[in-house]
Amino acid sequence: MSIDTPEAGAAVPDISVVVIVYNDARRLPAAVRSVLDQTLRNVEVIVVDDCSTDGSYGVAQQLALGHPGRVRASRLAENSGGCGEPRNQGLAVARGRYVMFLDSDDTLEPNACRNMLEAADRTGADLVSGLCVRVHTDSRHDKRVPWYPWLYRSTRTVESIAELPDLFVFDTLSTNKCYRREFLVENELTFPRGIHYEDLLFSAQAYLAAGRITLIPNTVYFWHVVEKSTTKSISNRRHEINNFTDRLEIHRRIDAVLDRRGLDGLKLHKDIKFLKHDLVLYLRELPFLDDDYRHRFAELARGYVQDFPEEAYAELDRVHAICAHLLMREDWENLMPAVDTLINRNKISAPLVQREGRVYWCDQYLDDPKARAVMDVTGLGHHGKPLEGMFLRNLLTGYAVRGDLVVLEGAMVNPLHTVAADADLTAELEFRARRRSLQMFRFPVRTVRHEGERITWQAVVPLSARFRPLGVVDEVWDVRMHLTADGKRTTTRLTAGRVDLENAASVPVQPRLSRLVADRLEPQVSAKGHLAFRLTQQGTAARHGRAVVDRNLQGPAARTVKGSYRMLRAVRRDLASGARKVQVYHRMLRLLPVRKGTVVFESHLGRQYSDSPRAVHEELRRRRLPVTAIWSYSGARPEGFPEDAELVRRWSWRYLRALAQAEFWIDNQGFPLRLAKRPETTYIQTWHGSALKRMGFDEPTHRVMSEQEQRSYQEALDRFDHFVVRSEHDVRTLGRAYRLPEEKMLRTGYPRNDVLVRAARDHRAPDAELRRLAERLGVRPDRRVVLYAPTFRARPDGAVRAFEFPFDVERFAERFGDRYTLLVRSHYLNRVALPPSVADRVLDVTGEPDITPLLLLADALITDYSSVMFDYALLRRPLVFYAYDWEEYSEDMRGTYFDLLQEAPGPVARTEDELFAAVSDLPAVVTQYEAQLKEFVDKYGEYDRGDAAARIVDRFFGPAGEAR
Repeated sequence: MSIDTPEAGAAVPDISVVVIVYNDARRLPAAVRSVLDQTLRNVEVIVVDDCSTDGSYGVAQQLALGHPGRVRASRLAENSGGCGEPRNQGLAVARGRYVMFLDSDDTLEPNACRNMLEAADRTGADLVSGLCVRVHTDSRHDKRVPWYPWLYRSTRTVESIAELPDLFVFDTLSTNKCYRREFLVENELTFPRGIHYEDLLFSAQAYLAAGRITLIPNTVYFWHVVEKSTTKSISNRRHEINNFTDRLEIHRRIDAVLDRRGLDGLKLHKDIKFLKHDLVLYLRELPFLDDDYRHRFAELARGYVQDFPEEAYAELDRVHAICAHLLMREDWENLMPAVDTLINRNKISAPLVQREGRVYWCDQYLDDPKARAVMDVTGLGHHGKPLEGMFLRNLLTGYAVRGDLVVLEGAMVNPLHTVAADADLTAELEFRARRRSLQMFRFPVRTVRHEGERITWQAVVPLSARFRPLGVVDEVWDVRMHLTADGKRTTTRLTAGRVDLENAASVPVQPRLSRLVADRLEPQVSAKGHLAFRLTQQGTAARHGRAVVDRNLQGPAARTVKGSYRMLRAVRRDLASGARKVQVYHRMLRLLPVRKGTVVFESHLGRQYSDSPRAVHEELRRRRLPVTAIWSYSGARPEGFPEDAELVRRWSWRYLRALAQAEFWIDNQGFPLRLAKRPETTYIQTWHGSALKRMGFDEPTHRVMSEQEQRSYQEALDRFDHFVVRSEHDVRTLGRAYRLPEEKMLRTGYPRNDVLVRAARDHRAPDAELRRLAERLGVRPDRRVVLYAPTFRARPDGAVRAFEFPFDVERFAERFGDRYTLLVRSHYLNRVALPPSVADRVLDVTGEPDITPLLLLADALITDYSSVMFDYALLRRPLVFYAYDWEEYSEDMRGTYFDLLQEAPGPVARTEDELFAAVSDLPAVVTQYEAQLKEFVDKYGEYDRGDAAARIVDRFFGPAGEAR
């Protein structure tokens, strides 16, 4: 190795950036330029060539000559076979106070060095890490994907990596980091030699040795990814068994370091990440690899993961766990469909089996209790989906070319015999250009029939005769199959599986722009493992013609056209962006007049036609007042909204215009925070429940927000002109938490609760509407109704946890099913999957848009900490509280306004047995808690008198109302 020696007395660089290169002469200058153009000028570049054969070292020498004193170049005597040794050589001669690493095919963000140096000097960190962004350079628009962005949402400094295990296990890159050079030297930190995935071990050792680590919320590194290259990068060569061998060896070395330090907690986090991420990367490749590779891979994987602790496996979701289980047993017949679902998470890939009221992935292993638990997929809810809601595995079993015809054969899974054996079956294939704005072609499937647990089919497709693509911008075509069974349709993709498409024959094709642009259509496998086709050029005329087209597409005229097109696309994206919509909205406020009599309603961010906004709207309709009701909805299409209301999709231009011109806003959660309200518009915030959990500025997370964030939040709250409350408890809690002045408190009670108050007062039997609801839901008339309505649970990162029953719902059904129908209404952010064993006795009613009719239907309520307790109490019916996790819920960082265990107007069960005991004698609950229930209603529902909607309409829309 040789490298220029700096002159004596030369200034010490702030940062040395070691750029490694191997056979990458074309891209090396851009990498070096990204360092030389840093806004921090005192940076040196050390280029280390790993004995390239393409002239990379000559390019490095030219760069050194062109930038004396700033760029140095060296070359290894022989190729090292990896990234580790070149980095070590560069580190050995680095002079900077800090060191960074850069690959020749990547670049640094212009402010990377400055931002990282300032953070290091400010905090005294041994290691500073910033955000890496993956740039897909072979995508049409250089798609950019941040690398684990949640780690870099704000600046933070930790004294030990144990404080932030996610950093240790997820961000294992060495290149988005800045290291204090003396720290690396003192700890003898170098990269392992002659092995791939050297970053993982180096980063682990650096994290563990660092006395202080700082993360900054700035992009520092652009990782350029070329997925379509014929020469795969090291990280993409997962079809080579040595690639997996190297990864396992690196992980074993990290394990040894953690074991020596006694860091079992970090080891568990790493094991979980290996099962969820590292192993999955290779599982995705298995359907396309031979049996020898599969067997060797399974042996290696089994030798490493079989000793992982049970806690690691417990963190896996169901499909991950099934794949791990089947891989250990080399059950390829069941594993390959499981991998298909792993890649396509909504796909049902196995026929499934039902045993004793539960649903399982397959019927093997059910005699083993541990394996049986792994194979249990009841919680995925596949058994409750209609055919049209299923995404079924459709395995391509045959591909042949007969002249100009393509013969395709396949077998579609039929889970739990959803498609009846005597169903009338038809199907068609659809060829759709991946650029969806272009055309599509459809071809009938000749035969479709039942065959055991599968639906088999065959299609003879006249592609040469009837497939007429444009030929230039529609190179790639995806294939779908639409199956119709007794009038119900489902759409599938064709899983390539073991059909050898790489060596399959192509067919001639006649594009609309003639065979001078393309003459063949070749099959290929998409990134998700599905059949696709690509236009290619095999004949001389087609190759020459395409070359001419490509040259013209790069000419001045084409560049002008493409530039104009990109500009139009950019304008369109800009017009559809949130920032532009907010800007135009505020211009509407200045230019457009208020439309008298218009009211924009919204419930739960547009998800539903429900709650107090619905009650106010229906009171307006009942009185036939001359108002224009406009309801917002979210999602692709509105469902359950009244026919006589004008509907606008949330965040659409019509929505923004409606809000800008409305005389009234009425909602229960909050219109978009960035949208100001004009003074002429009256905002009535009905809210959606009294508070047990601390809210608003009472939450610790709000108190630590920046001054600007707090100001913006307060400005959004200040838009409220009136805030509906149902008790003085609301005034003391919600009013204070949202910093609302006394004059904004609207003490009417909740309009949604009017019907509950009247039902309790009048003691009427269920009316016809409730009887129809019960019949529609499937409630048997000889059973009473118990409603279970829990609140959601949040994970530590704030995301919503998946719904899980905190009690044995099958045991509940077995014990009480002859007396009660249990209605399960989870939070709208959750999804419920009921086991088949509880059919007719337990019903999922989460999809019901409005909970109020369910409250009226229910003879008793089981809840935990949901605000539904305050509403249902008005009915003076039995309330049972299941507070199995009260300590966790009440003692987290948010806290509660009162001790539910002391004030609950019903029994508080802490265990399943206590819950069942309370439910077994509901009349006793009524008798025992009659006084507490009355006290609870008087305290938390004092303004709920059954006329809230009428009082609001009188005040704002009556003859003397504010809308007149």
